[in-house]
Amino acid sequence: MTAPVAGNPVTFASTSLLPLAASDRITVMDVLRGAALLGILLMNIEAYTGPLDLSFTGIDPRWQGLDYAADALVYVLVQGKFFLLFSLLFGAGFAVMSERAERAGRAFVPLYLRRSLGLLVIGLAHALLVWSGDILLPYALLSFLLLAFRRFPLSALPVAAVLVYGVAIGLSVLFSLLVMLAAGHPGVLDSTASMAAAQQAIEAQRQAFGHGSWLQACAQRWADLQRLPGGMLITGPEIFGMFLLGSWFARSGALAQPERFAGLYRALRWGALPAGVVMMAGSALWVPYMAPGQFLPATGVAYALGALASLLMCLGYLAWIVRARSALAWLAAPGRMALSNYLLQSLVCTGLFYGYGLGFFEQMPRLWQLPFAVLLFAGQVVLSHLWLARFRFGPVEWLWRGLTYLALPPLRR
Repeated sequence: MTAPVAGNPVTFASTSLLPLAASDRITVMDVLRGAALLGILLMNIEAYTGPLDLSFTGIDPRWQGLDYAADALVYVLVQGKFFLLFSLLFGAGFAVMSERAERAGRAFVPLYLRRSLGLLVIGLAHALLVWSGDILLPYALLSFLLLAFRRFPLSALPVAAVLVYGVAIGLSVLFSLLVMLAAGHPGVLDSTASMAAAQQAIEAQRQAFGHGSWLQACAQRWADLQRLPGGMLITGPEIFGMFLLGSWFARSGALAQPERFAGLYRALRWGALPAGVVMMAGSALWVPYMAPGQFLPATGVAYALGALASLLMCLGYLAWIVRARSALAWLAAPGRMALSNYLLQSLVCTGLFYGYGLGFFEQMPRLWQLPFAVLLFAGQVVLSHLWLARFRFGPVEWLWRGLTYLALPPLRR
């Protein structure tokens, strides 16, 4: 950045709109974001090609043969793991932004509030106009809580992260206990009615997204959005717990200087990841499928086991990506414009699969969805490198930065 001097019209406010110099960026965070983008697409592709409420339910028995194997592979190795990694990186970004604002003597809270409000607007537009599975809106809503942990003691952050994340696990187990107690009192918990309501919601999504107009799809997205508070009861603690853990990874220097934390990363690679895989596989073998609307005593415990396994696997993946960061440097470009690429995935996939687009809804076999997602991401990698060779920011990052600083920065290099 160019320092302002007497007689120079460039101010600190204007220079703060410029992208960080290469030496100031924590490149491994961009690499991790790029890897998380691929994982999120591999997870979300099922929800793009069919009803959202039929996705993320385990290994769907509708699939057979290689399609079933592909669904199992994604469920055990991918689903939920990279979503957690993306959440961790959001918390890390918050910590980096806070520390840099403090070093520069810049008021951080107004800046951050505008940043969160900007993300809230972008997420709301995405959820209502493009795709019901949006994650930006929950991120934006939970991001305001991060301000309370801005100066939280560094050593206490991992403890707080585990406790918050543990709320989701505890609620899942509590849910199982309540189901067991209700089993002795017929009529207290009516699974038949709840399953019928879930099937009705799935059919509404099938009609709106698979056969409806864009306005009909928007109406369905509005209906889906109204269920967000209920969903955040479990996902909210998971996301915020990862926010706090990401803040520790950034503030401690574990991301910027991973060589100082060789023991930690070794434990994550060779301890957390294998343990998480075994735990996740056990959960999948025990309860392979969680039917929408069905309440079983084992469901909550299996979800809790999977949530713990996903946390361990997420951290294991992070450690391996950090280890291979030089070989994976090509992921930094899509990671630098992760928000634009995430939204582009939704635009491309809804345009291909939804009824108001090319109409391939529920027509792509599960096995084919995976190479399709990889090819789409490969295209994004190429596009990101070409874009950043000419521009300073991704297009949505540029707009988001303008909303944050109340002035659009220069876009072209």
